[in-house]
Amino acid sequence: MYTLKVALLLFIRAIYFIIIARAIMSWFIRDLRNPIARFLHEITEPLLAPIRALLQALGLGGTMFDFSPLVLFLLLQMLANFIVRM
Repeated sequence: MYTLKVALLLFIRAIYFIIIARAIMSWFIRDLRNPIARFLHEITEPLLAPIRALLQALGLGGTMFDFSPLVLFLLLQMLANFIVRM
């Protein structure tokens, strides 16, 4: 059980870094023909798109700043805390 917890926490940590990399890269490279940008987009978009749609439905989306990575960080942190307490 301990090994599974550690593996899940490492996976969550990796997702953190991938989201941060995508956010930073979006300031500089917006072209999805770039292989790194495409990889980051393909990995994170399935996680961010539903959150973005929910924020849009709540009237919080459509602004210049995309809050979906921040919401995903909060959800991942809650999941990590739940895993640690199990």
